[in-house]
Amino acid sequence: MIVVNATIESTAQNIDALKQAIADMEVASRAESGCHDYTFSVELNNPNILRITEKWSSMADLNAHFGMPHMADFQAAMAANPPKNVEAKFYEVTEVPPPGA
Repeated sequence: MIVVNATIESTAQNIDALKQAIADMEVASRAESGCHDYTFSVELNNPNILRITEKWSSMADLNAHFGMPHMADFQAAMAANPPKNVEAKFYEVTEVPPPGA
């Protein structure tokens, strides 16, 4: 499984302006083959930080995601509300049950 942990540093106003694009991106991405989770969240203690958590079956599924029309739409929305910084980390992981399960 591939896990993506990304942060977007922006402004609360820009994040608010992206809400519809974020909602559209979540719905479309979750419908993609190999997507197990695709979630945006705003940090409670810092409303200028948007976090994205993704889980994919494979790197091939994630790479296909990058070429989807909704990714281009989201990138256009981001360009209209430019962030201060974007950082993404990709991890190959094995899911394990929680302790005591």
